[in-house]
Amino acid sequence: MAACAPIASAPPQAQPAARAAAPAVAKPPASRPSQAQPAATPAPASAPGSQAEGAPLKIDSGASRIVAVVRRGGLFARLGHDHVVASRHIEGQASAPAQGKPGSTRFRFRLDQMTVDESALRAEAGMESTPAADAIAGTRNNMLTKVLDADKYPYVEVAAVTTPQGPLQADITLHGVTRRYAIPAVLTARPDGISASGTLMLKQSDFGIKPFAVMGGALAVQDELELRFAISAKR
Repeated sequence: MAACAPIASAPPQAQPAARAAAPAVAKPPASRPSQAQPAATPAPASAPGSQAEGAPLKIDSGASRIVAVVRRGGLFARLGHDHVVASRHIEGQASAPAQGKPGSTRFRFRLDQMTVDESALRAEAGMESTPAADAIAGTRNNMLTKVLDADKYPYVEVAAVTTPQGPLQADITLHGVTRRYAIPAVLTARPDGISASGTLMLKQSDFGIKPFAVMGGALAVQDELELRFAISAKR
């Protein structure tokens, strides 16, 4: 999804079938996150409601973020950089599970509002240095224009259903393709709302995206991305 020297980036190992959808929205970790299992999906789940029964909740953009960790690959990977791409401008609604009914959420974010290689987020991902400003700018440009085609597909959209037990079922729409994932997530109810957090792995190629590469693939972005999310909704 991101770019690597400069490389590009773009929120499961099984080989899912694709379904076209309306345009919307790794030094590797010591232990790999749980693998979400994608599958071909029907229409995205309908959105939002609340922590108090029937009261709609609004996504709290100031307390929510989605982070993608993008790792370099290829024979000359040592010449490139790993990257961290993040979105905090998240808009949407949610509802909490109530009286046996599942909760739900629907939100989206713009690709052109994502940040690239924030120092604090790179440190969280175990990256010891931050690329120069011009390298970051090149990475962002490659990501938006050569990889994500952000002019044509400006949004990433997520529609999910939650239950007190079991994984969160999420339809993720990116690059005009929708995939369904079963995502292990921690759900927390608060007096004023709810929150969900977790990690999943997904492949760019599952969404019809060709990972950025130069020198015939000798320096490239790995297909698989690690997504970390923390979404909060309140009245």
